[in-house]
Amino acid sequence: MKKVLDIFARKGRNTISIHPDATVLDALKLMADRNIGSVVVLHHEQYQGLMTERDYSRKVILLGKSSSDTRVKDIMTTDLPRVSSEHTLEDCMELMSNKNVRYLPVFDHGRFSGIISINDVVRETISSQQETIEHLQNFIHSS
Repeated sequence: MKKVLDIFARKGRNTISIHPDATVLDALKLMADRNIGSVVVLHHEQYQGLMTERDYSRKVILLGKSSSDTRVKDIMTTDLPRVSSEHTLEDCMELMSNKNVRYLPVFDHGRFSGIISINDVVRETISSQQETIEHLQNFIHSS
């Protein structure tokens, strides 16, 4: 059964981060430059939350706020459910579906170790299914 650890083995644990006092505009520029939909918010290397495109659209645009005057800490999401590297992909899919979230912060032994997205989970699931299909085809052909 595939785990979060398998996602990290494929994509790495590197995260793009920003300081909570940065402006939302700075965060958006960073996200656009890196072609990502979220950015981890760290203060002194400690996880504070996650700022997503959803946060921006709902907490800045729809409320008529200014991206250059609003701070990341004022709109970031701080209550995402957490998982560990040992959680299965099935656990993550169920959690994401039940909580209606697209990202999960990963903590191991109390320390932040990365972030996974629904896209990461889907990619790893597809990869796992392809491996199963190849094994079955090899088994059929060897019989």
